[in-house]
Amino acid sequence: MVRTPLTPWERQRGERFGALLRQARGDRSMVEVAAAAGVSAETLRKIETGRAPTPAFFTVTALAAALEVSLDALAAACVQDSDCGDQTLSA
Repeated sequence: MVRTPLTPWERQRGERFGALLRQARGDRSMVEVAAAAGVSAETLRKIETGRAPTPAFFTVTALAAALEVSLDALAAACVQDSDCGDQTLSA
């Protein structure tokens, strides 16, 4: 099965999502957060840098739990018209 190429908006959404995760991670190391979520540090790095703009649902939920951020907050911050740079995340 061939995957449909991502649209520019989907790529931007992935970059916004990665920025949100970096913000939520704060001073915690990437390795620490990745281990708490049960994913590799490389997976988290790819998500945070936008190189993996469409992570799997269970990866997103594991990261949200590890970062103590609600899925609702992540979803609301990454809708098409939002500017994630001005969003504040809370548990």
